[in-house]
Amino acid sequence: MSGYLTVLPSLLILLGSLPVVRSPRLSKTITKGMKAYFGIAAVCCSMAFVSNIALYGYWRFPLDSTPIFFVTSSPAAAMASVAWWQLLLGLLAMGFTAWGVCQLFALLLSRFAWQNNPTSWRQSLLLLLLCALLILPIRGGVSVATMNTGQAYFSPNQELNHAAVNPLFSFMESVTHQTDFAKAYRLMDDKEAHRLFASLHKPLNDADSMHLSLIRREIAQPDIYLIIMESFSDTIMHVPHVTPMLNRIKQEGVWFSRFYANSFRTDRGLVSCLLGVPAPSTISLMKFPRKTSLMPSLAAQLVKHGYATHYYYGGDADFTNMRSFLINQRFMNLTEAHDFPVEDRLSKWGVPDHLLFQRVEKDLSASHSMRPTFRVIQTSSSHEPFDVPFHRLSDKKLNAFAYSDDCIGRFVEWLKKTDRWNRSLVVLIPDHLGAWPDDIDNFSFWRFHVPMLWTGGALSSTKKVVDIYGSQQDITASLLGQLGYDHSMFPFSKDLLDPKEPHYAFFMMNDGFGLIDDHGSMIYDFNRKAAVKSKGSSSLFEQRGKAITQVLFDYIARLRNS
Repeated sequence: MSGYLTVLPSLLILLGSLPVVRSPRLSKTITKGMKAYFGIAAVCCSMAFVSNIALYGYWRFPLDSTPIFFVTSSPAAAMASVAWWQLLLGLLAMGFTAWGVCQLFALLLSRFAWQNNPTSWRQSLLLLLLCALLILPIRGGVSVATMNTGQAYFSPNQELNHAAVNPLFSFMESVTHQTDFAKAYRLMDDKEAHRLFASLHKPLNDADSMHLSLIRREIAQPDIYLIIMESFSDTIMHVPHVTPMLNRIKQEGVWFSRFYANSFRTDRGLVSCLLGVPAPSTISLMKFPRKTSLMPSLAAQLVKHGYATHYYYGGDADFTNMRSFLINQRFMNLTEAHDFPVEDRLSKWGVPDHLLFQRVEKDLSASHSMRPTFRVIQTSSSHEPFDVPFHRLSDKKLNAFAYSDDCIGRFVEWLKKTDRWNRSLVVLIPDHLGAWPDDIDNFSFWRFHVPMLWTGGALSSTKKVVDIYGSQQDITASLLGQLGYDHSMFPFSKDLLDPKEPHYAFFMMNDGFGLIDDHGSMIYDFNRKAAVKSKGSSSLFEQRGKAITQVLFDYIARLRNS
């Protein structure tokens, strides 16, 4: 990073040293240019380092390009998690850091005497050579491997590795490497990657296995309510008094006990849930609407079979390109924050969950259509800053989860009292890995363990536990399989209720993957080029996880019209 930042000032010094162009006016111009450049560089460095400190507690990985995507898509929504005092402290820290760096640069500039002393051609050639040698720190030496963040990793403690990474370099690396899908994650021979991937989806030799049907036969096309719960985890359901409603639904309905989130942010999780692919962690596919428009989706398949679609979200639908993402999937109706009165937008994220569910209830009460519907309801109140119109628990974060739990439970109870209940299938899943407890390690299996609950009058089987490994990418095939619809167009999604399918859970954290099934498990870090945690046949799990990652990026790269 120092090498990159030194290139321009070294070229200016070289220009000012050339005897053929030396002049007092040029020297003065170069000096002013140097001061301006160092000021800009100081601001960039301070923004990167302070932002990294501020965001790490939430994301648990070094700064990358993600904040730019959030801020440019919807600045208000991006700042919704930030309290005013945090923003003020951050700005003060950036200003103080930039000022300190500028003072150091000014001290260095005052020591340079090149402006006034004559320079020989020999000295100019030496300066040219030194400029050219900057390629060594920029590239990271003369070896085959070029500089990357993984070279800073030195410890089994992941937080220490992240602390060793220069956040400005991490940001630049993310920006410059995120769009070349065809060249990303070339981990093995392409044929071998696809062979291993195919083996993970090859039907098992079990011709007598019967597909498990959870929906009553007489309900050919149930109304489907997919409730996407912000930041919920399996862990939080075990904290006393926080999720009584979900725990009741868990006892009454169908609970998938070995279900895992695919990723760590909402924009990634929605891709997994609605498009049936494991969302890559190092890039937000929502940023590429032309690519996502070419991918099959759960909503589009249901529309083909006569379903009406409606998406409910209490926040800004333009945040992270969500509007184009949903419209491309053929969601016919979209209700978001701007569809509510201003006085209803009570939280930083927009409309609190209880008002969002009241809007769903109002729309259902006003509709008399018998056409089957697919309604997605995305909650947002159990997100930083956890300000909710509900005061039952003293812990602010747990209280926000208890509020969302209460809103979800009240909606399910309301639905039970209507004539729609008997033809309703309600699916509850989080949008991504859980936000509880605090200070949790991304490289832990239980961090990605999340609840998936099915309830509704359309179910033929209740009080059932499905102990099959799966992750969010499998929701698409599982729902379509229950309806008897083809899901072969989703190569990464597996029907969790089909015993002939090989079952496993796959997830991705920042530049790493997790893979778990009945025979073992592994979490692999691409930066360290090593398994962080492993159980069972480590070499096989490593190869399979790498194959899934490589095939995923091949799949995205083949979407050419982007």
